[in-house]
Amino acid sequence: MDQDLVDEIDFMIDLLTKSGFFAVDEIIEILEDQFIEEEIDFSEFDISLNDASNDNFSRLENAFSELAGEDIVAVHNCGYDIEEGVNDAFELQVHLLNNKFTAEGFCFYTFEDVEDAIFDGNLKITFGDFENNEEKALEIGKTVSAYLKNQDFTINWDETVNNQIEISPFVWDKSYSDEKEYEIEGAYDAYTAGKVLE
Repeated sequence: MDQDLVDEIDFMIDLLTKSGFFAVDEIIEILEDQFIEEEIDFSEFDISLNDASNDNFSRLENAFSELAGEDIVAVHNCGYDIEEGVNDAFELQVHLLNNKFTAEGFCFYTFEDVEDAIFDGNLKITFGDFENNEEKALEIGKTVSAYLKNQDFTINWDETVNNQIEISPFVWDKSYSDEKEYEIEGAYDAYTAGKVLE
């Protein structure tokens, strides 16, 4: 096998395992999709899940859970990039409305943001409202920022709707657990837990 290809596969395995969001069989499935033109048996690769401390991730998870009390739905690992993340957030809002729940706004980070956190040590959080109202979106950003600060994160943000909230430094330390859902399903469960139907 070509060394560049081996390096690319090793990088992807490293990234996917360090993200803490995927089981081994899911990682193999992602690799098979990513390298579909190559005939590779990924079961022969050493894919061992990390056993990180979850210290920073737990604080992030706490902030995201608490935001439900402010009618902000917070999504972990929401899409690959910001465009996908926004689409997923609006899809989640439709799901909430269909089940008689309302949310004022959203925040999320994408898989690209996770990659930056793993390799660059900072995590960017995107936020917004569901009505395209700049004033409302800014209030949501301020609320998200306050809840992150309450978890003792250092925030870099110019308090405008044009820029993401950055937690810096952020050591990504999520370990995989099959006991919790993340992404849209997990965000729905976390948001609706304890909420009364409208």
